[in-house]
Amino acid sequence: MTRGPVVTLDGPAGSGKSSTSRAVARALGFRHLDSGALYRALTYALIRSGTPESAWDGLTVDDLRALDVGTAPTSEGFEVLVDGRAVSAELRTEEVTSRVPHVARLEASRQALIELQRGAGAHGRLVTDGRDMGTVVFPDADVKVYLVADLEERARRRLRESGVPDPDAATLRAQMDALAARDRADSERDHAPLRMADGAHRIDTTGLDFDAQVRAIVDLVRRLTIP
Repeated sequence: MTRGPVVTLDGPAGSGKSSTSRAVARALGFRHLDSGALYRALTYALIRSGTPESAWDGLTVDDLRALDVGTAPTSEGFEVLVDGRAVSAELRTEEVTSRVPHVARLEASRQALIELQRGAGAHGRLVTDGRDMGTVVFPDADVKVYLVADLEERARRRLRESGVPDPDAATLRAQMDALAARDRADSERDHAPLRMADGAHRIDTTGLDFDAQVRAIVDLVRRLTIP
């Protein structure tokens, strides 16, 4: 069904999915799809629409599709669009970030975005990351990877991304607790819970530097897809 491989990277928060998948796509000459950006765009569109958060649980798939979240292909990936306008910095505000987990737990939101994501992979040559890429969105992907790392390492990565390279013990513990809570929410949600897909290759990145984990996945893809 595809002209070229589809590669999925799933895993818990802080395991390195987004940055790694982007680098893997670049190394392979594939496009990269950041599924998390689509959920952020849907959250941004909901906030922008003025729909109160208390009403989000009652929204239908058609309600969410009417918010007009879309994508436009670029040479390396996809621009994310809301009402036909490219959005980027708008998706990283605290207002959006704090509400994305709520939106991602809604069955209607996952159904509203699934065809958009599958459309991005219709011609293959795609690397995509998320929490249900290999289990729900692309169950027939050519290569499925499940990235993991221990909780402390994931917390340190998240803090470095936030500009805290050397956290004190209390800050580190708070971030670990937040990630553990996110893990529970992702794994226990009713719709598309986080789990390792059938046939996925588990890669523990705890002891790997960034270049090493990218190489491991690129080598895996080439070994499994190049005759």
